[in-house]
Amino acid sequence: MSFELELFRSHVSALAEKGVYLGTSSWKYAGWRGLLYDMSRYVYRAKFSESRFERRCLSEYAEVLPTVCVDAAYYKFPDTRALKNLVDQTPDGFLFGFKVTDSITLKRFPNLPRFGLKAGTENPDFLDAALFAKSFLEPCEPFRGRVGILMFEFSRFYGADFAHGREFVAALDRFLGAIPTGWPYGVEIRNKTFLRSEYFDVLRKHGVTHVFNSWEGMPPVEEQIQMPGSFTTEERVAARFLLRPGRGYAQAVEMFSPYVEVRDPYPAARQAGAKLIEAGSRLSANGKPKRTFVFVNNRLEGNALLTIQAMLDQTQPGS
Repeated sequence: MSFELELFRSHVSALAEKGVYLGTSSWKYAGWRGLLYDMSRYVYRAKFSESRFERRCLSEYAEVLPTVCVDAAYYKFPDTRALKNLVDQTPDGFLFGFKVTDSITLKRFPNLPRFGLKAGTENPDFLDAALFAKSFLEPCEPFRGRVGILMFEFSRFYGADFAHGREFVAALDRFLGAIPTGWPYGVEIRNKTFLRSEYFDVLRKHGVTHVFNSWEGMPPVEEQIQMPGSFTTEERVAARFLLRPGRGYAQAVEMFSPYVEVRDPYPAARQAGAKLIEAGSRLSANGKPKRTFVFVNNRLEGNALLTIQAMLDQTQPGS
């Protein structure tokens, strides 16, 4: 697949003017050197500086793409200084998607080394509205105008967490009713059986977007789009193309790292992305104020930039 950076930049920029924001999940990827990133920008004392690249590459990314999903916010609460650093590297109009910190969205801490002694135990801060407002929204407040969407990513729940999907929906309803309004919220779930009318109804009730997501155990985005009521807000649409359904995260990392090229094309995801792009563009053209966010991960096909290009190639002229 050929990739012409200037043509890509022009197409993406034109879509952003129509309210369609295309971006990736994170941005510090060595595999994008020479494709998106000019290595000469990060040379120090005649050598490529990894630390300089890590610190500064967002600025170059933002010259081409109008949004990015900040995965780092999922692992710890953001602080104002770190957020200012991100904002300062990007132009006016660049919008951030933030994953809300897992302290809010995990019902039980996974058995992973990073959780230490907490691994496997109940999370006392699960869906704590006051903690979310204080520790997440408060640092974001100075940069509110640069926040495109805040996404509550819920990992897969098991029977010990919620015996029935309606119990999760009830807890989500209480939480969404208790947090500050006026922010662009989205919810992403990993239990396909929860994709029912009562879930979509609760999101619609609170003006929260269902985030269409391509993930190991979820229905393809194309199927989610066709579910009645799955477009839950008039103001925004959001999708994250993360993994091919049926493929685990670790397997995708092994297959695709260091993310230099597309190694396993996923036509259905490309078609779904193209449909969302076209639909968002038409809404803008009809004068309806709506934003569409499409975030793509390297672990979907091997290289997120080339996947976005493939989605664009499948859109109708004028989109």
